[in-house]
Amino acid sequence: MSMATARSDIAFLHRRAGFGASPAQLDAAVAGGYDAAVDALVGVGARADADPEPPPTFAPLPRLADVRTDPQARSTYAQMVRQQGTELTGWWVRRMVASADPFTEKLTFFWHGHFATSITKVRVAQAMLAQNEIFRRSGNGPFDALTLAVARDPAMLAWLDAGQNRKEHPNENFSRELMELFTLGIGNYTETDVREAARAFTGWRVDASRTGFQLAAKQHDDGTKTVLGKTGDLGGEDVIALVTHQPASARWVCARLFSRFAAPVEPDANPAADAMLTAYGSALDAGAAVAAMLRSPAFLASRGKLVAQPVEYVVTTLRALGLRVTPAADGSADASAGAGGGGGAGTDVAAGSGALPQRAVLAALAGLGQVPFQPPSVGGWPENAAWLTTASTQVRTRFATAAAAAANLASIADEPAAGRPDAVAHLLSLDGWTARTREAMTGAGGNPARLVALALLSPEYLTV
Repeated sequence: MSMATARSDIAFLHRRAGFGASPAQLDAAVAGGYDAAVDALVGVGARADADPEPPPTFAPLPRLADVRTDPQARSTYAQMVRQQGTELTGWWVRRMVASADPFTEKLTFFWHGHFATSITKVRVAQAMLAQNEIFRRSGNGPFDALTLAVARDPAMLAWLDAGQNRKEHPNENFSRELMELFTLGIGNYTETDVREAARAFTGWRVDASRTGFQLAAKQHDDGTKTVLGKTGDLGGEDVIALVTHQPASARWVCARLFSRFAAPVEPDANPAADAMLTAYGSALDAGAAVAAMLRSPAFLASRGKLVAQPVEYVVTTLRALGLRVTPAADGSADASAGAGGGGGAGTDVAAGSGALPQRAVLAALAGLGQVPFQPPSVGGWPENAAWLTTASTQVRTRFATAAAAAANLASIADEPAAGRPDAVAHLLSLDGWTARTREAMTGAGGNPARLVALALLSPEYLTV
């Protein structure tokens, strides 16, 4: 394998399993080879500089019972919810941009879409943060343990209406999504399984603080149930063990991982299934399955099969250009920008400043249709072509222009005008440009910021 091919493969690895890599990082990785690059990216170990953005702390929200009859209290409550939600979202974006462990953040983001939960319904930022930490802490380990932790998580309990799941009237929301979306996929369970499993989860509740789990014993159905052929006094823990250890679950989880990191596939058509299922094994080791996938020929053959999701696009761009995200002095400006639908990077970006305001980054994500902690449904976000709309192109153009203007592009400006397109490709760790993209770049007149903005809008950059 040539050095150029090895560098291209490792750059692709970092785009898919992280948020890109700098030219210097790629140069250093090439000497060790592809397998060593996988180990370095996904390896578990203490990384002292991996958490440059400590998680926020939030003041407790007033009790709902105390605000229902007081209009001013309701207004204050709503404002706290908005501001805390914006603070939480800004924190995670900043963390993804600054993290020395991008694979963990990328995998955390995958699980956030897999077990999709939205703050728009949960409303408690502290609960959403706790769920985020579950994904970060447990997403690289046994899938059954991860699923159980999520099932007991207050954000998920609120999101799927656990409070309505009572012995007399079981609510099927969680049991249905557990089987359909989280663990098995359609066709691998029956409606009877859903109903019986719902009985097993009756009485599972969020505690009075809205940040912990409790079992309301009087609301729990302790009668005999039959789920996936097993009969007994099954509790929720039993159901989770049953569904996660089904062969269909292993195929489903591995296919979801391949679809997000490589190319969309159905469980029975996963080209990396053999390697992934072997690594996943009886321990249900999700991290081992991902590592096996990244080493498979099918992964390297999946180039160009994914459109970068907005969060991936924005974070990768900020990291590639060495841009920081600067939070507002208080949450008010960010809250309005982050919740807005107009989208854009704003006009108050200082040229060459090396930073973009958080409010501009969150507004761009809102305009592109993907804000962390706000998936549109329990099914998560759409994929691929859904992100390539006329409206998103306009927002992406404003963001790309602002990001290029804020970046230090001396390495581009130092090159002769004819060599600047190639210098931009090197900066963004891309292999190069098609003839069509090069032709578009001729209209930039060698201007470094215009060249970078065009590159950020090119098919080579948008299609991973």
